[in-house]
Amino acid sequence: MIRRNLHYNHSQIMSKTARLILSTVLRLAALLLLGAAGWLVYQQAQRYALERAVYPAGVTVAGIPMGGLEMGQAIERLNRAYLEVPVELRYHGALIQMDPAEAGLILDYGAMLTPAEVARTREGYWQEVWDRLWNRPPAAQALDVPLAVTFSEERLRAFLKEQVAARYDEAPVAAAPVAGTLTFSPARPGAELDIDQAVPAIAAALRSRSARQVELVSKPLPAPTPALDGLRLLFEQVIQRMGYQGVLELYLSSPKTSDKIELAYLQGQAIQPGIAFTAASTMKIPIMISVFRRQPDPLPADIRAMFTAMIEFSDNDISDKLIQTIEPNLGPLQLTKDLRTLGLQNSFLAGYYYPGAPLLQRFETPANQRSDVDTTPDAYNQTTPGEMGVLLEAIYTCAETGQGALPAAFPGQLTQSKCTQMIDFLANNRNGVLLEAGLPEGTRVAHKHGWTSDSDGLIHAISDAGIIFTPGGDFILSIYIYDREQVNWDRMNVLFALLTEAAYNFYNLPK
Repeated sequence: MIRRNLHYNHSQIMSKTARLILSTVLRLAALLLLGAAGWLVYQQAQRYALERAVYPAGVTVAGIPMGGLEMGQAIERLNRAYLEVPVELRYHGALIQMDPAEAGLILDYGAMLTPAEVARTREGYWQEVWDRLWNRPPAAQALDVPLAVTFSEERLRAFLKEQVAARYDEAPVAAAPVAGTLTFSPARPGAELDIDQAVPAIAAALRSRSARQVELVSKPLPAPTPALDGLRLLFEQVIQRMGYQGVLELYLSSPKTSDKIELAYLQGQAIQPGIAFTAASTMKIPIMISVFRRQPDPLPADIRAMFTAMIEFSDNDISDKLIQTIEPNLGPLQLTKDLRTLGLQNSFLAGYYYPGAPLLQRFETPANQRSDVDTTPDAYNQTTPGEMGVLLEAIYTCAETGQGALPAAFPGQLTQSKCTQMIDFLANNRNGVLLEAGLPEGTRVAHKHGWTSDSDGLIHAISDAGIIFTPGGDFILSIYIYDREQVNWDRMNVLFALLTEAAYNFYNLPK
C-alpha cells in the first residue's frame, strides 16, 4: 500500500514536470514567434521609412515625374528643366540664346515641393507599415503640382533692349546727297523690336519645358524726313562748283513743313543773308497783291488784262497803270505801306517805272545799310530774297487755306479766291529759263523773274522767285544774284537751274 502510493506520487511528479517543460517550450516558442514577427515588422518599417523618404509614384511637379526621387534630386531635376535650358530667341535672322537668369527666373521650390511632401505623408505611418506587412497595395498617390516661378519683367526688358534691340534693330536711314550729283540716295525705313509683345511670349517660354523658342517681331520705323542740312549742303556744292564770285542769296521754304534755308555768298564766301537787291520785275508780285486788295472779286476785265500783261510780259507801263489804281500820285508809297503792314522792312517801291519818274521817298532799311556787302540796289525799288519768299508763302497759304498773313493784315480784302487768282497769274509766266530750267517738263511754277542792266548795257543782276508745285511737296524758292562787272547770262541760267533741280529732287526723293 505504501509502495503503490509512492508509485502514484512519482507518476504525479513526472506529469507535472512534463507539463512544466511543455509550458516553458511553448512560451519560448511564442516568444520566438513574437520576436520574429517584431523583427519582420521592424524590417518592413525600416524599409518603408527609406521608401517614405522619396516621392511616391504618380506625383509630378511642374509636369516632371517625381516618383522615387528625394527632395534634393527633385530640386536638381527642376533646375535642369527650367533654369539650365536657354530660351531661343529669333530676330531678324539671328539666333539669340537667352539664359533664364537674364530674366531673373526663380523657382519657388517651397510652393511646389510642399504639396508633394503632403502627398507622401497623407496616410498614418503605422497604417502604411501594416498594409505593406500584409502585402496590401498602397493607396494611389496621383498628384500634379503646378509650376511656381517668378521673373523680373524689368530685367527682361533691359535684356531685350540692351542685348537684342541694340544689336539687331534696323535703324531707318534718311535720304542723303549723292556726291557729285544733284540727286539723293533713297530713304530706307527701319524696324525696332516690339518689346511689349516680346515680354509675354518669353514669359510663356520660361514657364514651358518644351516650347522654349520665341520668334520676336518688330515694329516698322518710317524713314525719317530727310535732313534739310543735306539740301543746304547740295546748294553749297553747286555754288562752289560753279565758281560764282559775285553776290548770291537764296531763300527756300516749304509752308507745309516749316522747312527754311537762307544762305548768301560774296566772292565764294558765305555771309549773312538779308542783302538788299534791286527788286526789278519781281516787285510786280507786291504790286499785284496791293492792287488785288483794292479790287472787287471777280476782277474787272481791264484789270485782269493788265495783270496778264504785267506778269507774263513784264510790261512796265502797264505796271505803272496798275500802281495808279492804288493811288494816282503816291501809289508806290501806298504799296510800300502795305508791305510794312505785312512786317516787311526791306522791301519798298519809291517811284514809278517810267523813265524820269520822280523818287517819291528815300528809304533806308536794315538791308541797304549793311557795310559788308553792296549790290548798288536801285533807290526806286528794293527787296531781299527772304522777304520776297515770305510774300509768296503768304499768297500760297492764303490760296490753300484762306488764312495766313494776307487775310490777317487785310481782312475781307484778300480772300482765298483772290489768292488763288494771283497764283494763276504767276503760273502763266512761262519762259523756260532760270527756275523753270531746272524742273521736269509740266511742273507748275508760279513765279516772277527779273533782271537789270545799267547804262553800260550789261546785265548786273538777275532774280527769280516763285512757288513750285511738285508731287512730293510744294516749296518756295527765291534766288537773287549780282555782279558788279557783268553777269554771264548762260552760266547764271545754269546756276539757277541746278539749284532748282536740287530742291526739286529733295522734295521728290526716290522711293
